[in-house]
Amino acid sequence: MSTPATVALRAAGIAFVEHAFTPRPGGSDYGLEAAAALGAPPERVFKTLLADLDGALVVGIVPVSGRLDLKALAAALGGRKAAMADPAVAERRTGYVVGGISPLGQRQRHRTVLDSSAESWATIYVSGGRRGLDLELAPDDLVRATGAIVASLAR
Repeated sequence: MSTPATVALRAAGIAFVEHAFTPRPGGSDYGLEAAAALGAPPERVFKTLLADLDGALVVGIVPVSGRLDLKALAAALGGRKAAMADPAVAERRTGYVVGGISPLGQRQRHRTVLDSSAESWATIYVSGGRRGLDLELAPDDLVRATGAIVASLAR
């Protein structure tokens, strides 16, 4: 199934593998659920989080096993203070629903930071743009597709 994320990767000529699974009804820990469904360590499955940094939305991509360090995100982007974005704002600005927000193919491009732990894997998993769809790709390809910088963000 095509999503804006898969369309963006195909347009960029980036290799990826789609992994579909059935999300648990009423589930809320989408990332850990994805890791279990994929049979992958949670440190290899990444979640996409939006934050408000000095009045602008930015993206932090961290393993589902960790939390986003907002101070580290602000420092990586040269900002003063970051706070988690309102979920409704994140959905409007990305075009995706919470639990299925992909760092790829968002409605508006946002400055993006990928946690440096991604570099320890040949491939990682990120949301494909809907709950129950993850995309596997090389971290360098994710950086190229999103224009991300790499920094230590997870705690």
